Amino acid sequence: MNEEELVQRAAEERAAIVAKYRHGRQDGAKIDPWEDPSLEIYHVLDRYGFIHDKNNKHYSDERVKETTNEAEVKIEMERVKKWLKMMKQWEQIKDNEKLRRRVFKGIPNSLRGQVWSRMLNLDRVKGEQSGKYQEMRELAWKWSPDIRQIDLDVNRTYRDHIMFRERYNLKQQELFNVLGAYSMYNLEIGYCQGMSQIAALLLMYLDEEDAFWALSVLVSDKKYNMHGFFIPGFPKLLRYQEHHDKIMNKFLPKLKKHLDKNGVDTGIYTLKWFFQCFLDRIPFRLTLRVWDVYLLLGERILTAMAYNLLKLHRKKLISLGMDDILQFLQVHLEKRFEVDDDLAMESLARCLEELRKSKLDFAGPPPSHELPRRPFGLFKEPSFEQKVGRRSMEFSNVEKSTRESVSLRRDTAAAAALLDSPRHSTSDETVLPGTSSRVMETKIRIVYWVKSYENVNNNLSIS
Repeated sequence: MNEEELVQRAAEERAAIVAKYRHGRQDGAKIDPWEDPSLEIYHVLDRYGFIHDKNNKHYSDERVKETTNEAEVKIEMERVKKWLKMMKQWEQIKDNEKLRRRVFKGIPNSLRGQVWSRMLNLDRVKGEQSGKYQEMRELAWKWSPDIRQIDLDVNRTYRDHIMFRERYNLKQQELFNVLGAYSMYNLEIGYCQGMSQIAALLLMYLDEEDAFWALSVLVSDKKYNMHGFFIPGFPKLLRYQEHHDKIMNKFLPKLKKHLDKNGVDTGIYTLKWFFQCFLDRIPFRLTLRVWDVYLLLGERILTAMAYNLLKLHRKKLISLGMDDILQFLQVHLEKRFEVDDDLAMESLARCLEELRKSKLDFAGPPPSHELPRRPFGLFKEPSFEQKVGRRSMEFSNVEKSTRESVSLRRDTAAAAALLDSPRHSTSDETVLPGTSSRVMETKIRIVYWVKSYENVNNNLSIS
């Protein structure tokens, strides 16, 4: 097959994917049964739109909990009144300490979209870029080299949420459009897999165009600077993990030593904390409150919340071994956080102040290589490799360095764990002379987590 035929085939494939989203769920839509699972086994819909299996009554699924207590409902309604009054005076109070206190107490869910929009100044951004989103969306339908990956990720993003449950429904269409448009708007990033859940979260509270511009602000505004998280090599992620280690060594040295001893490196458990601002790592309702303060105060919340999580649960973590630590941080905390939301947010405020006093609340301004280098929104026809979706097997020097760094950190932590651990009995040392089963298990875990770490950034393997 020659180059012209390859380009034609890729264009046809992209057109077929786009056509399915544009057609949606109208009559004649071709949706495989496995893509659109039945809702019959579900009967619980929580206040945030997540669907729960009626047969799964595990007490730890905290997302099911709703504000049903009469006193809590009354408090929520009183907060709505206060927030409506504040929003009428937004320009006067947007930099006020009163707003900060109210945000830490929680934005009423019914007003969250309006408040987020004002925090991100979306009306101004849209006004300055009138028509640009529609332009980028249409270019994406025709040219985006990331359409295939976006389609795959849309199909697995928040499928347990009522908004994204049905294949090719309105919210899936909007998510596909936002991610596709942004892949053309910011050509340095294109599309990175970590962006799908962020965009979906924004779409739960904002309309399609507002969600696109909210994503744009998060990536490029100096308050958030997410650009460095998503470019090849994800340098900001590594920089924040190094800063987190500094905080741990100063404030939680005993826990840091315990994690290192068990081979639990910072690069394993902080990935989603920093990359997606704690999505899928703490209960959703608490995630929303963290996002409230993140949008208000910016990237300092990432370091403060990471410190907060470990400080709140340090006693439990010190009692656990490697597997249980990872299970606790990556699974258990989302299901059963074990600390009241209000107490967790009060602790976050204290942690932020504690870090500020020690001048560790901020990981520092981004170096030049983390900042955007190309103007946004200028169309450039994709290269031949991009048009046909060809994957490159070569990593850049930065990406190779990143892989080596991650691997080295895992090896170092694992080695420390082995040196400090009592030797197993000789019955465990049957694989190789001087090599216990613990060594072999640790090596397997190292390989597994390095592979997982590498796969986070889809751009690493797309030319």
